[in-house]
This record gives sequence, C-alpha cells and structure tokens, in this order.
Amino acid sequence: MAARFSKWAPFPHDAKAYTYAGDALKKAWPALHAGDQEPYPDEKRAKALIAAAGKAAKGMTADDVAQRLQDAWRAFHRGDFRTAYEAGEALGPLGASVAVKAIGIHATYLVDDEAEQLKRFEHAAQLAEAAVKALPDEANSHYRHAFALGRYSQGISIAKALKQGIAGKVRISLESALERAPKHAEAHTALALYHAEIIGKIGAMIGGLTYGAKATEAESHIKTALKLTPDSPIAHIEHANVMLLLHGDKKEEAAAAAFEKAGKLKPHDAMEALDAAHANAQIE
Repeated sequence: MAARFSKWAPFPHDAKAYTYAGDALKKAWPALHAGDQEPYPDEKRAKALIAAAGKAAKGMTADDVAQRLQDAWRAFHRGDFRTAYEAGEALGPLGASVAVKAIGIHATYLVDDEAEQLKRFEHAAQLAEAAVKALPDEANSHYRHAFALGRYSQGISIAKALKQGIAGKVRISLESALERAPKHAEAHTALALYHAEIIGKIGAMIGGLTYGAKATEAESHIKTALKLTPDSPIAHIEHANVMLLLHGDKKEEAAAAAFEKAGKLKPHDAMEALDAAHANAQIE
C-alpha cells in the first residue's frame, strides 16, 4: 500500500539539529510532542498498544514495536517523511499516528499537485479510521482522523465539505480527541479553525444555526492552544488564520504579528521548520 506514493519531495532545509539519535529522542520528546500529546513509545507503551489492538496486532512483540515506532518518529522529526510514513503504515493501527502525521505534513507543505494532495489526505483518513476502530481509547486515533479529513476538506473547499457532511465528522473526531486528552493543543487549534472556517465561509448566523459554529468557541480554543504551546509555530499561524477568518481586514495587523511570531520561533523538528517557513512566507 505504501508503494502507491512513489514521489516524495525531500525536506528542503538542514536537518542536522533534528536527528535525535539514541536517548536524545526520549529527552526531547516532551518538547517535540507538546502539541499532540503522543506518548513516548517505550516497551511498556508498545505492550499496552498491542493488548488494546488485539487481532490488529497479532504476532507483534513489544520490544520490536517500540523500536520500530521510535525509529519511525526519528525519521519524522528529521524530515524523512517517506520513511516515517512507510514504517508507521507497516505497523497497521499501532503505527497510524506517525504514518498519518508524516504523510499529512509532507502533503501539506511539499506536494504541489492538488489532486495528489487530496489522494494522500484521503488515504491518511483511511489509516486513521482503522486506528479509531482498533484503538478507540487513543486520543490521536481520533485527532489524526480529524487532521486528515480537515486537510482534505480545505482541499475540496469548506463549502463542499459541509455539503458532504465531512466537516461534522471532523468536529466529532476533534471532540473525541479532547475527551481523551483535554490538553491536546493541536486538537484545540483544529477545533478553533473548524468554527472560524465555517463562520468565514457562510457567516455567523447560518454557521451557528446549522453547524453550531461560534466565534467565541474559536477564540476560546485558540487561546487554550496558545497557552498550552506558546512555543509552537502552528498555534500562532492558526491564531492568525482564525483572526482573519472571523474579522477580515480589521485584524490584518494582529494576524501579521502572529505570523511574524511563528516565523521567529526556534523549530524543534522538521515539521516546525516547515511551519515557521510557511509563516514567514505569509508576511513577505
């Protein structure tokens, strides 16, 4: 299945600072995963995943799964997204979190062809759906599902996503993630964007009556995300986007300041380097 995506543009920046060999990964883990609350994949964690997944993890051993997950995450953090994706997908639902994040971040920033982007987001959503079935108690099973569907929705247009009922699925998945991990900053960020994008597209009144979208909810969730991860570029990027969606030109200067802040933050890994580069491009 992994072979269907043969073209992977390389990470375009210097990745030396993001290698995290050996014990460096565990030491850096809290900073690397402040946004998504992904637990460190040691043997104890791998054993719990295997037990929870049941038939989906048949024949797997904790030490092997732990090592493979750690290597997959190392690849992700240094910007080797293809390796991370393929290693994660090979583990089935147990590796879906890293697989979906890897293919999703790569497609967001390093795939130019829109049809190819959509194909990858669609596949990522399928991987996450399988993870939701196998590991329903994992916050990131639900969050990765929302992430993939959300990016897909942005690709086909928010209006189409609303008409097809995809936006509602995104909200349910995000709320499911936050029920399991209330401090999941990326889920708070995504939920803020959910409310803001609907209001930005169809207005506060119809958005509120039809989809329960509220500006106060968008502002509350992005405020929480910024409080939880003040050093995360994506939180500031999406703060800028939320302001623009809700207030348009009135918040242009504040949004520019948020993009500028995101661009000046020191990245912890390849994803954050891409986030920061994107932020800087918004103010050039």
